[in-house]
Amino acid sequence: MLRLAFLFSLQLMLCFSLLPGLALAQEAEVGATVDRSATGGAQTLDDILARQQQQKLDERFRQDNTGNPDAAAGMSEQLGTLGGVSDPELWRQLRYDTAQVTVSSGGDVGKVLVQDGGMRWLKFRAGPLRHYGSWLLLGTIGALVVFFVLRGRIKIDGEKTGRTVTRFKRVERFGHWLLAGSFIILGITGILSLFGRLVIAPYLGKVPNAVLLDLSKWLHNVVAWGFIVGLVMIFVMWAVHNIPNRTDLTWLRQFGGIIGSAHPPAKKFNAGQKLIFWSVVVFGTSISLSGVSLLFPYELPLFAKTFGFLNATGLSELLGLGQLPVALAPQEEMQLAQAWHAILAFVLMAIIIAHIYIGSVGMEGAYDAMGSGEVDEAWAKQHHSIWLEEMQGQQAQSGKDKGTVSPAE
Repeated sequence: MLRLAFLFSLQLMLCFSLLPGLALAQEAEVGATVDRSATGGAQTLDDILARQQQQKLDERFRQDNTGNPDAAAGMSEQLGTLGGVSDPELWRQLRYDTAQVTVSSGGDVGKVLVQDGGMRWLKFRAGPLRHYGSWLLLGTIGALVVFFVLRGRIKIDGEKTGRTVTRFKRVERFGHWLLAGSFIILGITGILSLFGRLVIAPYLGKVPNAVLLDLSKWLHNVVAWGFIVGLVMIFVMWAVHNIPNRTDLTWLRQFGGIIGSAHPPAKKFNAGQKLIFWSVVVFGTSISLSGVSLLFPYELPLFAKTFGFLNATGLSELLGLGQLPVALAPQEEMQLAQAWHAILAFVLMAIIIAHIYIGSVGMEGAYDAMGSGEVDEAWAKQHHSIWLEEMQGQQAQSGKDKGTVSPAE
């Protein structure tokens, strides 16, 4: 299962390289050749103006201009102790991670003295992530409100039979609510961490905001393990029931009865539930992997190995991404992991909001499946007719009559 989860994360992480606002590679796009002979190879006024206009430049003329030790003057000559490297050239070496840095502690993390990728991460977090993430959640809620006004609640056709059938066992409901409850806590604490300084601090003050975010961080880190356990439980219990089959095509063609009055047949899980299930498994697995990487900083880097795999298999070239960077600083690994973690969390929150809607106010009788575990036969026949027939067939084979099904309370 871990191998499957890792492959899922590989596929999903590829999408991240397409997102605007956060560059994966340090190298900029190569532009037209610029004559810098007048400045001795240093940047020109045109370079400065282009950078101010946020245009991409070929920075290799600076990256490679880090001095020549072979041109160093002798120790007895003027400036001999500086060797062939000036102060600006030394700072370029530090910025582009080509300097020979030695540290007494900290390992590879301590060797990184300058890492300007942090600004790209900060701008992405404060800009596109907040902007598009909030609009995604608000847009999902708004769309569901409009849908409810137009469609109303999906009711059970006719009268209830008064007979119930067990939809989910206690252990299944426990796994579901463990996953759901932990995800809600993780979503709320994650949103507070992202928007707290912007929304809470101006009104409640910086100290209350700091206390709230400190508590949110602790809850987020602790509850995350419950989410992982719940994710494993629902995968083990329900994966076999969520394998696509031909009945799903019929369900999709008829929009599952959500639009219109048709009630297509379905097994234990219909096509819509299968889409939600695999979304939770795939996105939840990738969120968990990136989250564990953040819980143990610099110990579990994911992106350099992922990009190396994509480059080696030719997938990056096939998708038009070119060669993805594999020489990532430890800090870059954490920045990419945090950004990827938040992006997938927003997507999964939007999906779960829709799931909560259909399982509560959107459909009559749906909550009973995860509430008490018992559903009325009329509801089961309307939404999961094939599954109901299978359950009744099993009861008949075991010598039980349909009339002995426990009455609804």
